[in-house]
Amino acid sequence: QVQFVESGGGLVQAGGSLRLSCAASGNTFTINFIGWYRQAPGKQREMVASIIRGGHTNYVDSVKGRFTISRDNTKNTVYLQMNNLKPEDTAVYYCNIDPRYYPWGQGTQVTVSS
Repeated sequence: QVQFVESGGGLVQAGGSLRLSCAASGNTFTINFIGWYRQAPGKQREMVASIIRGGHTNYVDSVKGRFTISRDNTKNTVYLQMNNLKPEDTAVYYCNIDPRYYPWGQGTQVTVSS
């Protein structure tokens, strides 16, 4: 089993930046794919960025050019650098390998004021 602990969220003005961290613990040596997700109030959770062990990344269109996902395999940690934040980025952010099989962490709240 793998557990996720997200951190780094906060309140920021539009145009600002935040760096989120997700520490994975447990049976982590098999982790290849990992993604960052977010859930805004009243909306479904969506994946915003993903990365595989070799470094290939993928982003949802709404964050391309603003968010950067990276990982440190030695620390079992994945990061999400978020720049030029917009109010519509306000959400609780989570990381996960595959939510069909792994429980969600507590998430970290990101609030962007206009």
